Amino acid sequence: METTQSAAPPFQVLLYYLYTPIADPVAYRDAHRELCERLELRGRIIVGDEGINGTVSGTKENTDAYMAALLADPVTASIEFKIDPEEDHVFPKLSIKARSEIVTLGLPNEEDIDPRDTTGERLSPREFYEAMQEDNVVIIDGRNDYEADLGKFKDAICPDIGNFREFPDWLRNNAQDLEGKKILTYCTGGIRCEKLSGFLKTEGFEDVYQLDGGIVKYSKDPETRGRDFDGLCYVFDQRVGVEVNHTETRKVISHCRRCGIEEPNYCNCRWTGCNDQIFLCPSCKEQHGQFCSDECRTEKQKEDNL
Repeated sequence: METTQSAAPPFQVLLYYLYTPIADPVAYRDAHRELCERLELRGRIIVGDEGINGTVSGTKENTDAYMAALLADPVTASIEFKIDPEEDHVFPKLSIKARSEIVTLGLPNEEDIDPRDTTGERLSPREFYEAMQEDNVVIIDGRNDYEADLGKFKDAICPDIGNFREFPDWLRNNAQDLEGKKILTYCTGGIRCEKLSGFLKTEGFEDVYQLDGGIVKYSKDPETRGRDFDGLCYVFDQRVGVEVNHTETRKVISHCRRCGIEEPNYCNCRWTGCNDQIFLCPSCKEQHGQFCSDECRTEKQKEDNL
């Protein structure tokens, strides 16, 4: 008896970055836009003096062609792609910007970190998992607070910051808690930890490591399978959250703002003066509306009556 296999999803999402010198980011951006538009890709790409950082979606055929083009370019030949199959685009449009940095740590130019020169030792998913089990270890989440609210590694320290550029101040204010520790850092795909771990080393910490490939690679690794990651991984596209943990340790850590039950789905408060990302269960959303508080609902009503 023949068995039928379901067809592979027709689209792919690519997550990638590379720290590499780009002599003319504006010209590179313009040529790159032509490539992406020809392949009908959507997503968010940043090109800078220090490299390229992007997430794009498109058909499998076109994303394969995009990867081939970047791997054939001497500037980006060493780039690594993380690939998710999808049923459709996960971005509404294409945005490509040229900036001085592809990741902003908020340091003066002369103090900025070049990960090609200074960065923490990279750990494979298995090595990172084993290191998390050791004594005298500190695990630092290198993302924004709202990302960690959706999901994080077990026992990780999640700084109360809303932007990556706030990390230097946070680290300096909490340096005493890190002294003498083995420091593990992680982020979504690895790009932020390249600079974060490098900054820790410039601040005098020696035992500093980073999860190579970030949460995304850890989730896909056949050995770790996302073990001990609690919740979902926040992504900056229409999916918002994606599964990480494919083991028996999987659990939801986010809760409805109103009633407190487990709720893994983010939404935005409908009052434009707030627009905070919040967790609301379907029942509370139906009963109270898509607002984080009664005050926001009242302000929205006032706005509508103007």
